[in-house]
Amino acid sequence: MGLVRLVVFGFVVLSIIYVAVSIYARSIRRENLENDWAEENPDSNDMDARGAYVKAGITEYNAGIRPKLIMLVYVVPTVIIIGVLVATNWN
Repeated sequence: MGLVRLVVFGFVVLSIIYVAVSIYARSIRRENLENDWAEENPDSNDMDARGAYVKAGITEYNAGIRPKLIMLVYVVPTVIIIGVLVATNWN
């Protein structure tokens, strides 16, 4: 019963952490894209072009490897916990 509780609460906590890290990473990428646009087009007030540039950059970001690496939030703690459980119960 304790293992089931650990798995359920662990999944909930790791899901919360995953969502928070994912939102943070996307916001940082979005901010960098907006700053890049401002540097490349200092006199432009065209918000539609800026929005299209940011949207294209976010689409490219989503297809990259970084969002997939955030999934390690689930893998690393799970492997550590399994390792500790195996090492504890080995003897």
